[in-house]
Amino acid sequence: MNLRKNLSVKNIVILAVLLLLPVLLTAVGFSYGILVCCFSFLYIIAVSGLDVDFGYCGQISMGHAAFFAIGAYGSVMLHTYCHLPVLLTMIIATLLATVIGAIIAYPASKLVFHFLSLATIAFGEIVYSLILNSPGGITNNAVGMFTDPINLFGFSLDTNTKFYYFGLVAVALFLIAKQLMIHSKVGRAWIAIRENPHAANGMGINVTKYKVMAFAVSAFYTGFAGAMYAHLVGYIGPDTFTQKQSVMFVTMMLFGGTGSLLGPILGAVTVFVMTECLRVFEQYQMLIYGALLLIVIVAFPGGIYGEGKKLIARLTKRKGGVKNAAGN
Repeated sequence: MNLRKNLSVKNIVILAVLLLLPVLLTAVGFSYGILVCCFSFLYIIAVSGLDVDFGYCGQISMGHAAFFAIGAYGSVMLHTYCHLPVLLTMIIATLLATVIGAIIAYPASKLVFHFLSLATIAFGEIVYSLILNSPGGITNNAVGMFTDPINLFGFSLDTNTKFYYFGLVAVALFLIAKQLMIHSKVGRAWIAIRENPHAANGMGINVTKYKVMAFAVSAFYTGFAGAMYAHLVGYIGPDTFTQKQSVMFVTMMLFGGTGSLLGPILGAVTVFVMTECLRVFEQYQMLIYGALLLIVIVAFPGGIYGEGKKLIARLTKRKGGVKNAAGN
């Protein structure tokens, strides 16, 4: 009972801090921190989606910048050419990314390891090339496109503070949806496929079906994050959706820890803040991401969250052993 009470108090404190954070950052003269939080929110959504595909279903993707681009360009182009409300264009573009993700996933689900990785890289490069050299120049090619902020029923999210609260709600909804999926029949099937696809198939699980579902869900998350990015920044260009962006998503996921709720959150926030702090070394970003990946693979294979859990477990076990020794 006391534990449940402590957890509820802890959750209330965390919620209060998150709600008051823009006010606190403004009060200390660090308004730029609100923008950092906004970017962190959309990266949390994108990386959580990638974690569904890799962390729970075991499918590596090195081309998720493509779905990020489809969400961004789809929303901006629908708003620009069809004059639809931004929120509606975001939903349509996200669904488009999901459908394309499912179509790509069907043949890709038969691939494994580096073959799957190469296939997703190829898809990312195809989307990037289409953006850069679009038919009739509908994407403005290398020039890029400007767009409007999100408008919620007449209320424009034209400041970072307004977007912060939209992003906070979006993150909460996407993380809740992820947890519901993981703890459902679908989530258990994904985990079984990750552990051993042949054994999962032997138990009657339609491996191809669930792999396609995982990839489609991942594309949905990343597509929505791309749409958020477009209307937060107000401008999109091809340079944002290169292979470097896909590597960044994978780095965030592995650095935080896969197959968990908190891992992608920690990874997205940590890597993005590190990137901002090292902005002066922009031309060496790929080198930095590569170094981070090596550090994670060699020293922290479970990521920040996974290794942290192991450390806490060891300390708890050691503490329990000391108490038992003292009692004897």
